[in-house]
Amino acid sequence: MTAVPRKDPVAVESEVREKIHLEILKRTGAYHANDHVLLPSGQHTTEYIEKTLVTTEPSFTEGLGAVIAKHFAQWPVDLVLSTGPGALILSHCVARAHPSRPIVVYGSKGLQSGKRRVTLPVEFQRLIREGTKVLLIEDLVSSGTTLNLLINLVEQMRAQVIGIGCLWRRTSVELGGKSVFSLVNRDFPTYDPENCPLCRKGVPLNEEFVHRRHHRRPSSVQEPKDA
Repeated sequence: MTAVPRKDPVAVESEVREKIHLEILKRTGAYHANDHVLLPSGQHTTEYIEKTLVTTEPSFTEGLGAVIAKHFAQWPVDLVLSTGPGALILSHCVARAHPSRPIVVYGSKGLQSGKRRVTLPVEFQRLIREGTKVLLIEDLVSSGTTLNLLINLVEQMRAQVIGIGCLWRRTSVELGGKSVFSLVNRDFPTYDPENCPLCRKGVPLNEEFVHRRHHRRPSSVQEPKDA
């Protein structure tokens, strides 16, 4: 009788943790799986992440932030830096749970001449000095462009990036050789419509997320004009 090979306990534990984190993201409504989704890029996929919904459940966000903080607890951290509203909320949770009690600052993302840029507000610049130990926090990592810009920004200010924490890492892109910890390491393939296997099988296309972006306008109010 052939013995059944035993799985590596560390790999099993990591697999279980990832399943738990995926279930949490499903409960927030942010993670959609086993579907045939039209992406804003025009490509098709089987999974989709609505980043804006990831941090809408405070208790879940606090718990996920605490997991990231625990991973980096062995390293002193002076400051947690992020960009975007979702990552900023998560970074507060990480900072609260980290034993160093770091401060939290954020940068803003934008485009200049068609290229991405990251800007640190002037009032935060005095908080990052030579030797400051910085932990970068992101919600979803795809291309890694924003994180690489943040790394360059921190190093230009002669501070030190001690690591990167994120909720979801889609690809194993190079991030300056920095230590990266993500709660979910999972990529999902995207297809051009003419090469989509789901289209060939006749699976209905879910266009909800694209329609939502193009046809629903954010709710807003405006200060009334003086009578």
